[in-house]
Amino acid sequence: MHGYGQLAEYFIRKFSESSKTHFILAPEGPHRFYRKGYSGRVGASWMTKEARQIDIADNISWLNALLNDLKSKHTFDQIEIIGFSQGGATAARWYYANPNAFDRLILWSCVFPPDIEKEAINKGSKNIYLVGTHDEFIDKNRRDKEVLFYQNIGFTTHVYNGNHDIDSEVLSKIL
Repeated sequence: MHGYGQLAEYFIRKFSESSKTHFILAPEGPHRFYRKGYSGRVGASWMTKEARQIDIADNISWLNALLNDLKSKHTFDQIEIIGFSQGGATAARWYYANPNAFDRLILWSCVFPPDIEKEAINKGSKNIYLVGTHDEFIDKNRRDKEVLFYQNIGFTTHVYNGNHDIDSEVLSKIL
């Protein structure tokens, strides 16, 4: 699940090497907008503060429908969700709404959504949190706090030498 302002058609390219061994699906946030002004490049978002709870419910509903449709047509050995940046919050909400539907949650350079009930978190999970040492949206102090938070809720954490992006080398290692 892509980050704020990204489009699925470009985001999915980050997984081109993985597509040789994995079935990769990149749903797109339903809210599209011009990234600068009234024309030019378009981006997508999973939600805004306006009608936030409705957007969260709608996202989970249509993602469940998508997953059910895929499972009716294909068999998967494992189903993992990767959520990057803003897409991480949507991925976490989807995962924790249906924890038995997924084998692993991978959150990349994102803040864990505060609205998830802490009792729902499976501390014995195989879930992973990743963040780069040069992520331009998080300083070292905050990164260290986020890593500790994720470790405390049972995630394996990985800090790699990189910025706010999906690093293909790191991705290959975790998949």
